[in-house]
Amino acid sequence: MTLAAPPPQQPVTPLTIGPVTARAGEAASGFLDVPAGSDSGTRIPISIVRGRMPGPTLALVAGTHGAEIAAVVALQRIRRELDPAVLRGTVLIVHVANLPSYHRRTVYYGPVDGKNLNRVYPGTSDGTVSDRIAYAIMHEIIARADYLVDMHGGDANEAIVPFTYWGKLGLDARADSVARDMALAWGNDYIVVDSERPPDLQHAIYTQNAAHLLGKPALTTEGGELGLPGEDWVARNMRGVYRLLRYLRMLPGAVELVDHPIWFERTEVLRSTVPGSWAPLVRPGQTVASGTLVGTIADYFGTVQSEVRAPFAGIMLYVVATPATAPGEPLGMVGVPTSR
Repeated sequence: MTLAAPPPQQPVTPLTIGPVTARAGEAASGFLDVPAGSDSGTRIPISIVRGRMPGPTLALVAGTHGAEIAAVVALQRIRRELDPAVLRGTVLIVHVANLPSYHRRTVYYGPVDGKNLNRVYPGTSDGTVSDRIAYAIMHEIIARADYLVDMHGGDANEAIVPFTYWGKLGLDARADSVARDMALAWGNDYIVVDSERPPDLQHAIYTQNAAHLLGKPALTTEGGELGLPGEDWVARNMRGVYRLLRYLRMLPGAVELVDHPIWFERTEVLRSTVPGSWAPLVRPGQTVASGTLVGTIADYFGTVQSEVRAPFAGIMLYVVATPATAPGEPLGMVGVPTSR
């Protein structure tokens, strides 16, 4: 296990992000403003939980996709429960990264500019609203963090098994190693090894990758499904946060790591080639053989136009569970499990 760096010993001074200030032993909440530009502006609700004792800074981001609700509810509860008096260091919480998507309940894409917030990092200050949200999170949150978790959870159309993305980029040995242990500490048995994310910060694309390229170990987690705040999913997200805080020595308690992780070094997202109505024939967590019929796409009159088959043997990590689809849209993801 690669242990996190020991906490710095300098006094804990007040931390200000936008209009929000938290002193040692305090928690404070408020909004980061994203000004209007070529389109409408928005706000980002954040909290700062500032420990009484020095330590690292962990950023927790939820609501990158507005219908991924379980993580949002989990972080609301974390904000209420987390005691700054026993915390070492600071927890930065982005409660809902993408408020336009959250309020409009949109899947994947923001309703204002049609962009996927998790595909535009590091963002720009003069782009459309998704670009400006990413820029604000990059400069106000990621820049201040030592570690980051981007908490996802099966969008409103997706049924999933819980899993974690570990970015193994090969550019920073410490970032790779600590992120691996963070994935084990989070608690999901299934861990997707992603070694193909862009190595260029100016084209980082993903929230997690942007942090990782700055040398800040980071994860993307998946815990939730179908746009619902299921209690089991909320509790799973909360457990992950507390387990990670103990691994980082930010909270007292024994460090727990997954005993028997299942790694997925080969995965493929299955995508639609035609518009119409998708009918899945498999479920998340199901083992499929190469060539297994995963589902069919019918036209708007009910005639099957396309059969979608597994490209190789593996496990379905998520399955789109609602009918509407269009060319290029995901239908599910299959991965090859290995233990090591």
